[in-house]
Formats: sequence, C-alpha cells, structure tokens
Amino acid sequence: MFKILDRYIIRKFLTTFFFMMGIIMLLAMVFDLSEKLGDFIDYKAPASAIIFDYYLNFILYYGNLFSPMIIFVSVIWFTAKMAQETEIIPILNSGRTFERFLRPYMIVSTFLMVIALVLNHFVIPVSNGQRLDFEEKYYREAMYIQNYHAEFPGNQMVNFRSFASDDNVINDLVVQKWSKNKDSVVYFLKARNARYNGESGKWVLIDYYERTIGYPNDEINEGKEKVMELGFDLSEIAKRNNIAEAMTFSELKKFIEREKLKGSGEVPMYEIELYKRSSLPFATYVLTIIGVSVSSRKRRGGIGVNIALGLVIIFIYIFAMQVTTVAAIKVGFPAQIAVWIPNLIFGGVAYVMYRFALK
Repeated sequence: MFKILDRYIIRKFLTTFFFMMGIIMLLAMVFDLSEKLGDFIDYKAPASAIIFDYYLNFILYYGNLFSPMIIFVSVIWFTAKMAQETEIIPILNSGRTFERFLRPYMIVSTFLMVIALVLNHFVIPVSNGQRLDFEEKYYREAMYIQNYHAEFPGNQMVNFRSFASDDNVINDLVVQKWSKNKDSVVYFLKARNARYNGESGKWVLIDYYERTIGYPNDEINEGKEKVMELGFDLSEIAKRNNIAEAMTFSELKKFIEREKLKGSGEVPMYEIELYKRSSLPFATYVLTIIGVSVSSRKRRGGIGVNIALGLVIIFIYIFAMQVTTVAAIKVGFPAQIAVWIPNLIFGGVAYVMYRFALK
C-alpha cells in the first residue's frame, strides 16, 4: 500500500503534469488555429470536424510526443518548490533514504510510460489517420509529383511524367517488368492517363499500349480504356513524408519491408518513426531521475535556477536526438541504435547525477 509520502508526491506529480500538459496544449492549439484559420474558412471545414477530427487528435499526438519533456519540467517544478519550502530535508532526516524518496516518482513514471507505449502503438496511429485525412481535405495544398521513377518488387520499374492529388490522375505512365536476372524486358505498358480505384484496387488506364515480350508468344494490345491490377497502389507512389504516422506497428513493419524491396531512400525515416514509438516513452525514466536529482536540493537562486538548468538539459537532449536522427537518414547509421543513443547517454548522466544526489 502507498504511504502518506507516496500519495503526497504522486498527487503533486500528476496534478503538475496534467496542469502543464493542459496549458501547453492550449497554447499550441491557439497558435495552430491562428495559423490555419484562414484555410479552414476557405475550405469550409465544419466546426465539428475541426474540433473532433483535428484538434482532439492534435492533442493526442503532440501531447504524447512531448510528454517526456513535460514530465521532466513538471518534476523539476514541484520538486524544486518542495526543496525551497524545506519539505525534502525533513523527509530525508526522518530516516528515509533518497531511494525511498524517489520511489513514488518512479511509480508515476512507470504509469505514464505504459500509457505512452499503448498510445504510440495502438491509439495514436488511428488518431493520426483521422487528423491527416482532415488536413488533406481542409488544409494541405494539392500534392504534385513530377518525373517519378522507382523500382517495385518483382523487377518492376515504374515511371510517370506527373501526378496531381486534386484529381488523382497520373500522366504518361510507363511500367516495365524485367526478367529474373534483369537482362531483358519481358513486359511493357504505357498509358496516357491512369486513375486508381481505391475500392477495387485496380487502375483505369486511358489510351494504353501493352506488350508482352518473348518469342514466340510476343503479344501487343492497345485501346482507349482498360481496367487492370498493376501490383501497386496509389499510396505507394503519391505519399507524404508523414504517412508512417498513421500506420500501426504491424502495418509500418510491412510497409518498411516493401520500401526496402523498392530500394527507397526513405526507409531510415520510416524506421526511426517505428523505433521512436518505444524509445521516447522510456525517456520518461531517465528524465525523471535527472529532474529529481537536479531539483531536490535547495538553491540560493530559487526555483528559477532549477528550471533554467532543466531547460538546458532538455535542449541538449533534443539536440542529441536530432543529431542521431540526421545520422541515420543521411549517413546510414542504424536507425534502431540512433533512436536509443540519447536515452543511453542521458541514462549515464542520470546515474552520475543520482549518485551525487545520494551524497
């Protein structure tokens, strides 16, 4: 059972965290609305869609994304206040060790970490799907792609001149299939326009020319219109960089495997999205220990000194995360290692600061 000390610190931790989360999310919503209000009016977005499809999911995504940082600031804030009001010294002088004092902090951190893991892997992808659909419909400008070229599984090469998301039409589509050893073309398809049918998973080709190559069964077909499957869908060609945010764990794993087969250069970015869903919640432990170690002593400059020191640590952590992310995307550094390095580095920092706090 929880002791009085545990209940006292847990209550302070949770109330401070949710208060700061509410204030920060409210400010974020105000700034976001001021930026996008004109677009919402121009596209005649319904108020219900703005509130429930966009901002409710906005709060879920960004609140969960920044929760480790908000937890860190919350810990520093109320712990430093306890230190300034001389609440911590009597607790430690009563015979309780620093490890015992830290226990309720770790209980709350575990609780919040489990919530973040569940949200990241099961709730947020679905929520992001609704938010991104709203943005696509009422905010984002039409997506244009020109001079597309990619290799798909099955030795299939796909090229087209242009695509516009406002009409979902591909212009000058060319599909080539190569033999297993890639020394000759065995199939060739060209169409002036191509439109994807999401319900059937098939393409509608306009003014097409199709040739199956191979003696003695060489065959040529051409015509005004043809409906057929091509082995890929529109989402694999016309996709925004944040498409991975709307995929569940299993969907994202399958998507990454297919992108690897295509030789996509964006695979590291998708892998980072996958592994960050687990690494960021675990940062809660590290940042909580650092926060308690930094702010549990009464300082001459008051709470402001602790807050300033905490912000410096946050900036360094974000910088380290950004450096490792860029290294994974640009240099080829393993994505799984890249997203965990900041936790490992700051885990070492947390251990050192914890040892000093014991003294």
